[in-house]
Amino acid sequence: MTADQTIERAANKLQQLANQLAGEGGVKAKLAQPLAQDAELVRKMKPSLIKARAKGEAPTNQKPGQATVVPSSPQLGTRPKPKKKSGGGPSPWLVAGAALAAGIFVAKWIDWRGHAHPRD
Repeated sequence: MTADQTIERAANKLQQLANQLAGEGGVKAKLAQPLAQDAELVRKMKPSLIKARAKGEAPTNQKPGQATVVPSSPQLGTRPKPKKKSGGGPSPWLVAGAALAAGIFVAKWIDWRGHAHPRD
């Protein structure tokens, strides 16, 4: 195993730890971002890259990147189970039918009362 592979393996372990801590929340989640940045730094410290930079073959003026941390689990938590309907009220069809019947009754009553007192 070469030194580059060893460094890459260490950086991967740091990144995995950062991702794991990001999913746990609390104080551990606050440590996730610095660990991800450390993983990025370790990757830049590969002997082959250092050698290339020393010879002037690799760029030395790169801007520092933002290390990414991916949570290992959903952040919303578990969803509550829907409540079962145990007598949650009458059927909507029954309510609509009763409203229709009441409306017809009121309209007939108003019409009947109108005939009792004509205006002409």
